[in-house]
Amino acid sequence: MALTKAQKQKIVEGLAQNLSRQKSLVFVDFKGLKVNDMAYLRKKIKETGGLLKVAKKTLIKLASEKAGLTLEKELEGEIGLVFAFEDPISSLRAAYQFSQSNRNLKILDGIFEGKFLERGDIITLAQLPTREELLASVVRSISAPISRLVNVLQGNLRNLVYLLSQIKVNQ
Repeated sequence: MALTKAQKQKIVEGLAQNLSRQKSLVFVDFKGLKVNDMAYLRKKIKETGGLLKVAKKTLIKLASEKAGLTLEKELEGEIGLVFAFEDPISSLRAAYQFSQSNRNLKILDGIFEGKFLERGDIITLAQLPTREELLASVVRSISAPISRLVNVLQGNLRNLVYLLSQIKVNQ
C-alpha cells in the first residue's frame, strides 16, 4: 500500500529529528534479513541506547537535507538507519556484531561526529574496545609493576622459610 503525502511528511519529520540529535549513524543494507532477525537486531540496538529505522531512500535523502546533513554517496539496497543517541560506538558495535553472525546485514557507510565515513572506517570504530575494557587495561598496566614487586618480596620470605624448614629437617 502506498503512503500518503501526510504519512511521508511525518516520516521525514521523524527522520530529520533523529538525524539532528544523533551522535553517530550507520547505514545498513538489510536485504534478505528475516523478520525475526530484524526484531532481534532492533532489540540489541535499543539496549545500547540506539534506534533502528527503515525508510525509503528518497525519504532519507529529504530528511538528511532537512537536518542539514549531506550524503556523499548514493545509497543502494534496502536501507536501514542505525542511530546512536547515548554512546556513539555501542550501537555501531551492536550492528557490526550482528552482521558478523548474519551475512544478510551489510554495513554500508555512516556519519560519526558530523563527518561522513566509509564502510571500513565504520567497521574500525565498531571494533574498538569498550570504555570499561580500556579502563581495565589501564588498571592492569598500572598494577603490574606493584604486583611483581610484592611477588619478589614474598619470594625472599618464602625462601627463608624453606631454608629454615630444611635446616630443621636435617638436624
